[in-house]
Amino acid sequence: MSHANIHVVSHPIANAELSKLRRADITPAQFRQGVSALSLILGLEASRELEVATFEGQSPVAPFTGTAIKPRVGLTPILRAGLGMTDALLSLFPDAPIYHLGIFREKVTLQPVEYYSKLPSSPPVDLVYLLDPLIATGGTACAALAMIADWGMDISNVKLLCILASQDGINNVRAAYPSLEIWVAGIDSNLTSEGLINPGLGDAGDRLFNTFA
Repeated sequence: MSHANIHVVSHPIANAELSKLRRADITPAQFRQGVSALSLILGLEASRELEVATFEGQSPVAPFTGTAIKPRVGLTPILRAGLGMTDALLSLFPDAPIYHLGIFREKVTLQPVEYYSKLPSSPPVDLVYLLDPLIATGGTACAALAMIADWGMDISNVKLLCILASQDGINNVRAAYPSLEIWVAGIDSNLTSEGLINPGLGDAGDRLFNTFA
């Protein structure tokens, strides 16, 4: 289903994979596999209406008219959890440049702190897929979007892909960037006092990379 620019992917496989990710008893390898599978589904859904260019080619049998993706696509994972989504998107856009953004959420204030950017001096792409498994408060996503906007990319040419969001996080991002497309596999109603999505799936970075304290 979708509302304005918010698209919630409703698919039996996506729902089953998200349910698996919620389970506390799966291994980091299983968690990585689930994030990758959902990222592929999100990428396919979010690219459904991409503009294409036609070309004339030759098969082993006869000439044919084919299509190719027209816009130049860039991938922007938010470190570190966004790395878990990157390979799936690269399977769809193997030549896409990857622009890493380093942002972490301060534990007490829950405010985003920027520490790294691999954005070049000006955008050499037409479309950016911003990758982050979770939108909790929305602060990290908004910080990343501000960096991308300052870079010179129109937010209408950015698609945010995430595995799971809170309703508050979605509302905050949408209020700040109404022209942004958001593609998500699920939305939970609540946040804990620590800013975690409830019931959520825990800390995606720790579960992806097996770095529990």
